[in-house]
Amino acid sequence: MDFGRLITAMVTPFDGQGEVAWEQIPALIDMLIERQRTEAIVVFGTTGESPTLTDEEKIRLLEVSVKHAAGRCKIIAGTGSNDTHHSVELTKAAEKAGADGVLLVVPYYNRPNQGGLYAHFAAIAEATSLPVMLYNVPSRTASNLEGATTLRLAQLPNVVAIKECASVDQVAYIASRAPSGFRVYTGDDSASLPALSVGAYGVVSVASHVVGARMSEMIAAHAGGDAAEATRIYHSLLPVFKGLFACPHPVPNPVAVKYALKLRGYEAGGVRLPLVDATEEEKAYIERFMADFS
Repeated sequence: MDFGRLITAMVTPFDGQGEVAWEQIPALIDMLIERQRTEAIVVFGTTGESPTLTDEEKIRLLEVSVKHAAGRCKIIAGTGSNDTHHSVELTKAAEKAGADGVLLVVPYYNRPNQGGLYAHFAAIAEATSLPVMLYNVPSRTASNLEGATTLRLAQLPNVVAIKECASVDQVAYIASRAPSGFRVYTGDDSASLPALSVGAYGVVSVASHVVGARMSEMIAAHAGGDAAEATRIYHSLLPVFKGLFACPHPVPNPVAVKYALKLRGYEAGGVRLPLVDATEEEKAYIERFMADFS
């Protein structure tokens, strides 16, 4: 399974009462595919506010996305959690609902050792025929899926990729040793070009909601051997990459990107508690850096 080089971790639109705005999802998917050139979409990942979505909301969101995408891009379900049994059951439900693959985050809070991490991911992978993308994000989980453990998991037949957010060094380590066909993605927009330069295949992106077309051009330039053009585009996009996560001080994802989408005319609503919407100061900052990409 090739998920493509540009994958968007999609926000979940909410209405004024904090309920999922189901009617907003088709337009968001169309925009990501047609305008931002995304090749795959992750539904109910961290950017989709997975911790505050019910399982019922997740599966309905998946069903709506699969139906509306209609094969125009891959739909990946974020079925990982810190409960192996729950992750297995949600993965089975996602397979039944038509997902093209699953994204499995490192278990958070429990802080398992490398043996526990291997056993957790192996149990989920063995319970499904879907392609599996691992997701290592130590800043959120307090555990690092070490490169050696990733490579061990890559030997399982349906573990096909990793979204790696630990460091560019770890991207390089895995990419240089991975079996043929195993794809390494960075999940850090700011590290997109550096990661591609050391062997990453693509990017699982938040910024692609608003600058995906330019990111696609950057990735294509790099893949085509035009390092100067890739670097030029990367430098032009860096204010967006940085701004969406530090405006003007760090804000939790997806607060900033939801407001950036609103500036682009796509209503994704606010966020669910314990997240809160952008302050007036943060909105003004987002408006300034987005003005260059209108």
